[in-house]
Amino acid sequence: MRDILPALGHWYASGSPFGLATVVGVSRSAPLGPGAAMAVGPGDEVVGSVSGGCVEGEVFELAKEVVASGSPQLQTFGYTDEDAFAVGLTCGGEITLLVRPVSAETDTTFGQVAASVAEHRPVVVATVIDGPARQGATLAVWPDAVSGTLGAEGLDAAVTADSRGELAQGATGRRHYGPEGERREDDVTVFLQSFTPPPRMLVFGAIDFAAAAAGIGAFLGYRVTVCDARPVFADPRRFPDGVEVIVEWPHRYLRATEVDDRTVMCVLTHDPKFDVPLLDLALRMPAAYIGAMGSRRTHEDRLARLREKGLDETQLARLRSPIGLDIGARTPQEVAVSIAAEIVALRWGGSGAPLADTDGAIHRSRLKSV
Repeated sequence: MRDILPALGHWYASGSPFGLATVVGVSRSAPLGPGAAMAVGPGDEVVGSVSGGCVEGEVFELAKEVVASGSPQLQTFGYTDEDAFAVGLTCGGEITLLVRPVSAETDTTFGQVAASVAEHRPVVVATVIDGPARQGATLAVWPDAVSGTLGAEGLDAAVTADSRGELAQGATGRRHYGPEGERREDDVTVFLQSFTPPPRMLVFGAIDFAAAAAGIGAFLGYRVTVCDARPVFADPRRFPDGVEVIVEWPHRYLRATEVDDRTVMCVLTHDPKFDVPLLDLALRMPAAYIGAMGSRRTHEDRLARLREKGLDETQLARLRSPIGLDIGARTPQEVAVSIAAEIVALRWGGSGAPLADTDGAIHRSRLKSV
């Protein structure tokens, strides 16, 4: 959803109603998770995806239908052996979609939500997907404010409390309530979708490899900052649009920067006077990923210097060096793919092996927010 919000916000602000399909439930090997979204706007323009292409044609028609009727629809798509030509998921999974019309008349909170996401302010959108409450009703919940209603004061209060709990975890999923907010499994089903600020990628060393890593980091949804003490290299013109470029000694910048358990760091300077003070600090922080460029000989020398700084083996084991997965990368762009692959594999618990050589589920449960 986050990726398509700029387009949706534009449609909303211009007064153009659109049909929004959101994945609110998945089972087995579904291609995209809860919160994935597709919308059909003016002129039949389409943004987003809910299945990677399997059911988008049917969803396109549903989105236009709900705009015309003004009534949301809850639709489930799966795979059936009985009818190989039916619309469904070729992966064998199942997804449930809420397809609803969105306009200033049907959803008074949408513009505020789109603005919050654009400004990196955390917000949860709670939407009724089933039960006696009005289907498609929305409630937007911020840490210090609420907008909209699901139709009952008790339900709003219970959902607000749960939303703030979900927001702290960056979680998205279904909750079940009685009509006044009491805990029940057979009444109102509400979908809570968290929009937390994007995680940060900190890239140290403004070299060609850093420009490629910054580009793929932005593509993956990270808010990217490149830092280098050398002004001649730390030139914003050398980096993709939207990437923050800082001229500062890396360890000084890191010391003044907030780091959480979603932050990833790519240390690409491979110069001890930059690397060692930086890694001495980084490996004591709760970052999700810390990778450093360099040869194996450089890595061993770096470890020795860091041990002298007092880092123990548990801390040193967090360092991914040489950085990236072994895919034979040589060019800056290929190395960036290698680094991104290692970050994604760590996030989801992937092995890095070819899928053809593995067994079991392709899509893993989320392990940590990287």
